[in-house]
Amino acid sequence: MAPKPRTPASMRVRSAVRPVLRELVSSATDASTIGVRGEDHQPLVLVALSGGADSLALAAAVAAEAVGVGVCAGAVVIDHGLQKGSGEVASRAAAQARGLGLAPVVVRRVLVGDSDGPEAAARAARYEALASVAREAGARLVLTAHTRDDQAEQVLLALARGSGTRSIAGIPPRRETAPGVHIARPLLAEQFEVTRAVTEASCAELALEPWHDPHNADPTYARVRVRTTALPLLERELGSGFAAALARSADLAREDADALDALAEAHLDAIAHYRRGGDEVDALVASEISGGKDRQVLLPAEALRALPAALRGRVIRLVSERTFGAQLTREHTLAIASLVTAWKGQGPIHAPRIVVMREAGNLVIRPR
Repeated sequence: MAPKPRTPASMRVRSAVRPVLRELVSSATDASTIGVRGEDHQPLVLVALSGGADSLALAAAVAAEAVGVGVCAGAVVIDHGLQKGSGEVASRAAAQARGLGLAPVVVRRVLVGDSDGPEAAARAARYEALASVAREAGARLVLTAHTRDDQAEQVLLALARGSGTRSIAGIPPRRETAPGVHIARPLLAEQFEVTRAVTEASCAELALEPWHDPHNADPTYARVRVRTTALPLLERELGSGFAAALARSADLAREDADALDALAEAHLDAIAHYRRGGDEVDALVASEISGGKDRQVLLPAEALRALPAALRGRVIRLVSERTFGAQLTREHTLAIASLVTAWKGQGPIHAPRIVVMREAGNLVIRPR
């Protein structure tokens, strides 16, 4: 029996893109709230294009699928200005996008700060620019080209930091990056197994010449060391499927994290009481940042004690972030939980933006 022919890499990328585009079309029930082009009121999707193999393969797949699915497809090229000749790289990527038939094609230069490190600052500037261009163009959806290899690298970095389930869940397949604008990452889908090798092969099949970012070979960056040293070593020592297994671990962790977060939301809604100036108010009023120092959240200690530790910690972190904008570390979360699980009359816990104490059988959270 003859072996089954392998699916061309470019078709694998297209298969990953197609469901996301179809979902966009099916959700386009109100043309006034969705980017439209032409008389057919087709929704507009934008591809974040760097010119590298991943984003170039994604752009080609979107261009090939757009007409048949019924969407208009454009591209956004972000010039971070961090390398000599970045303007020429951006112009070349834009030309490639136009050559694929994408329109509109927008090149946006951004100013990258240095307060949070170059990678984080570049990422923040990039996503802010993507959201801005999407709003200007009337697009609700921007696609980025993160692959299963990117997911594996993210999981390994999260493990090295000792992060929790949500962090180990890796790069989310979809998220809202600004009101009304979503980022989707179709190449992360588990069933299509689109890796960096697949996107490179796709570009070769389509005679597309990708740009090779020198930052991707700079060992100054932890992600580069993971990509070029740590993962290849682990693949050699533990088996060639190690990176794929890490990416699958992210899929499983995301399912668990989503379920636990939903349960935490339900428990919080069921047990929390909100006060402002001594009066009971609803959660929305209590969460107003301009609400002053008289806001309080009361969580019955016995109700919290009855929850498993994973849910108890999530409830504490959720209400702290939602009501006071507080981002709690694990150490702060455990200290606050001890007012429930190991109560011996100890004093208040001071955490970022909040003070938490035990009063009359309740965990009471106030702004600092």
